[in-house]
Amino acid sequence: MKKGVANYLFVTFGLLLLIIGLYLIKTILEPQGILRALPYISIGLGCGIFGHGMGEIISRKALKNYPEIDKQIKIEKSDERNISIANLAKAKAYDMMVFIFGALILAFGLMGIDMIALLLLVFAYLFIVGYGIYYRYKFDKTM
Repeated sequence: MKKGVANYLFVTFGLLLLIIGLYLIKTILEPQGILRALPYISIGLGCGIFGHGMGEIISRKALKNYPEIDKQIKIEKSDERNISIANLAKAKAYDMMVFIFGALILAFGLMGIDMIALLLLVFAYLFIVGYGIYYRYKFDKTM
């Protein structure tokens, strides 16, 4: 599928999710269970998907008349130095996130928040750390 067609599908799907979320908010008077959060999740996802698709469409149309700028942007995106800088920034952010996320879990645990919410945070934290360990092992093996 061409990227242009995919972007129009993203815009359409995003608008559809947004409309469904707004419809659910207006029509369901006493939401129970999952229906309490589903409309807002639908609106959030719809806005994000719509924004991504529209951003790509607008940038394609803006760069359509300026092929030299488009070529320069593609070169900068694939430049090894820029890729290395982006990966280093991600690594630094991950290192900081591990400590901040751990401190936040500890603070929530000391504040006595609901056990289910705390366990969800702990499982997400352990998943992220496990994911990092897995890829560390995988890259150590291959490089």
